[in-house]
Amino acid sequence: MAAKRWYGRDTQLTVRMGFTLFLLAVLYAVFLAVLWRATGSFFLLVFAAAGMVLFQYFVSDKLVLLSTGARPVTAQQEPELYRIVGRLAQLADLPTPGVAVMDTGVPNAFATGRSPKHAVIAVTRGLTQLLEPQELESVLAHEMSHIKNRDMMVLTYASLFASVAAFIVQIGMWTGFGMGDRRGRDGNSAAVVFLVSAAVWAISFFLLRALSRYREYAADRGSVLLTGTPAAMRSALMKVSGTMQRIPTSDLRTSQSMNAFFIVPQVKATAGEIFATHPSLEHRLARLEAMEREMNKAGS
Repeated sequence: MAAKRWYGRDTQLTVRMGFTLFLLAVLYAVFLAVLWRATGSFFLLVFAAAGMVLFQYFVSDKLVLLSTGARPVTAQQEPELYRIVGRLAQLADLPTPGVAVMDTGVPNAFATGRSPKHAVIAVTRGLTQLLEPQELESVLAHEMSHIKNRDMMVLTYASLFASVAAFIVQIGMWTGFGMGDRRGRDGNSAAVVFLVSAAVWAISFFLLRALSRYREYAADRGSVLLTGTPAAMRSALMKVSGTMQRIPTSDLRTSQSMNAFFIVPQVKATAGEIFATHPSLEHRLARLEAMEREMNKAGS
């Protein structure tokens, strides 16, 4: 089976993602400069940053699977899932990812892995029971697009220093950020680090949420490019989203920390899309409908 040409890039979406990553890079450069100034040790910072990057690179995917209870399965155990994933991998010109299953009735899916060679697509039992074969293929193609775009690790690395900033803020809240009995330069430095960390965390929160929303649009588009069936993707999104609304919130919150990686968020932001990890269902459906119109026009 011939691989499909990865054509039709959404230039506007690519520019937005690139600009968001640029802003994050500038923000983190300022953050590191402040930490360097406060600690006085450039090599310590480089060593710590390198250690965190290596840890994320080799361990993050295993932690994701462990935290969600996703269990790797073989082709003998789940032949239909492996058949669909294998076919999509050929179309996307990728190595066949591993497959994992979560024994939960909550319908959802995600992809993880440090590279296409080490990728895993995880689905829940609820998803396989809810969707028709073509809808399930569209969801798996969405996750395959995340692998193709390598955006799982991009989002993981992009959030690395935001996590460090959040940790410093928490420590500062617990200790009074060094301003209690410490006066002079040390106390001032601690206060500056706390304030800069708080600003980095707040700004990166919104930038990372924007990046997360952009990657979902790109994966929806990739699913359509691989399968050629935007209607199936729309139907799958509506089914999963509709089922999610009927599941008790207490059950959904068990994997809330994984919201950014799921195809549909298990707990939605209530304060508006700017706080959300995913675009609204209405916006995603509108983009898919626009793609379908383009495809119909091109085919007529």
